[in-house]
Amino acid sequence: MRGIPPARGTDASARAQRSAEDLLALARSGDGEAFRGLVEPYRRELQVHCYRILGSVQDAEDLLQETLLAAWRGIGGYEERASVRTWLYRIATNRCLNALRAGTRRPNEYAAYQPEVPLPEPSHRRAEPSWLEPYPDALLDEIADDMPGPEARYEVRESVSLAFLTALQHLPPKQRAVLVLRDVLGFRAAEVANILDTTENAVTSALKRARGALAQELPGPDWESAPLPNSPQERRIVDDFTRAFQAGDVNAIVDLLTNDARLTMPPLPLEYQGLDDIRHFLATVALRDGMRHVLIPTRANGQPAFGCYLRDPRTPILHAHGVLVLTLTGERITGLTRFHDNSLLPIFGLPRSLRA
Repeated sequence: MRGIPPARGTDASARAQRSAEDLLALARSGDGEAFRGLVEPYRRELQVHCYRILGSVQDAEDLLQETLLAAWRGIGGYEERASVRTWLYRIATNRCLNALRAGTRRPNEYAAYQPEVPLPEPSHRRAEPSWLEPYPDALLDEIADDMPGPEARYEVRESVSLAFLTALQHLPPKQRAVLVLRDVLGFRAAEVANILDTTENAVTSALKRARGALAQELPGPDWESAPLPNSPQERRIVDDFTRAFQAGDVNAIVDLLTNDARLTMPPLPLEYQGLDDIRHFLATVALRDGMRHVLIPTRANGQPAFGCYLRDPRTPILHAHGVLVLTLTGERITGLTRFHDNSLLPIFGLPRSLRA
C-alpha cells in the first residue's frame, strides 16, 4: 500500500517474485490452493478480455471457467517462456476463438423475442450483434488502471463502451483478438504472435485491417466526449432523465436527446434514430397507456445505466423490465440501449422484482 515502505534489506519485487515462484511450484505439485493464488489476480481482467471478444458477459464467464480449468490441467506443461499472465491470455484468447469457430456459445433465449405490442417501423434495421450484453462497472473497478501495456491505444473503460463493443463485434474473430491484444491490452507484436501461434507480420497485417474496419464502424468524433463518470454534469443529466422517465413524460425525455440520438434494443436488430422516431416509440410502446417504471441506478460499460422495473397497478410488486444504458455526449443523451433480458439484473446485484 502507498506510504508503507518494504521491510529493511528486502527487495519488494524480488519477494513478490519468489512468492509467485513458490506458488507455481506448489501448483505444479497439485496444490489447488496455490493454483488459485497464482491465477486469482488475473481472474477479472481475463473475464473482461473474453467479454470484449465475445460481447456477452454470460459467455465470458463460461469461457473464463474453461480457461482456468485448462490452465489447471496444463500447469505441469507451463514452460515459463512467458509470464503467467501472458500464458493465461494465450489460453483464454484461443478458447474464445475456438468457441466462435465452433458456434458453441450460450444460446440466446431472446433471439426470438416477441414484443408485447407491435413495434413501429424502425428508422432502419441494423446488424448489431444479438448477443451483445452490458457489463457492470462494479466488476471493472476490480481491474487496475495501469494494467494495459505502454502500446495500448484505449483505456479500460473506453474499450468496454457499448459503441466500441458494437464496432468490435463486426470484425472477423482473428482481427478482433489481435486488436484487443495490441491496442487495448498493449501486448507487443511478438507476444501476440506467440499467443495466436502466428507470425509478427501476420499480426501487423491483421492489426492494420482491424484498425481500418473499426474506424468505419465507430460513431463520429463525438462518441468519446461523454462527461466524466459521476461528475456533476453527468449526474444532472441522469437525474433529469430519471424524473422524466419515471413520470412517463415523453416530451421531457426527448428534450434531453441529441437530434441524431439512437434507441436500440438488443437482441432486436431495430434502430430508432432521431427525435420524431424515438418520441413515437416511447409514446406507443415503452410509455404507452400510462405505463410507469421505477429506475434503479447502476453503471454499465463505463456509462450510466438502470435496472428497469414496471409498476403493476394491481399489486405492490414491481416487475423486472431489463437494463437500460445511456450514452452521453456533452450535455445530451445520444444513445438509449435497452436490454430486455431480465437474467442480466442479478449480474448488477439487482433483484428480479421489487416491492413498491
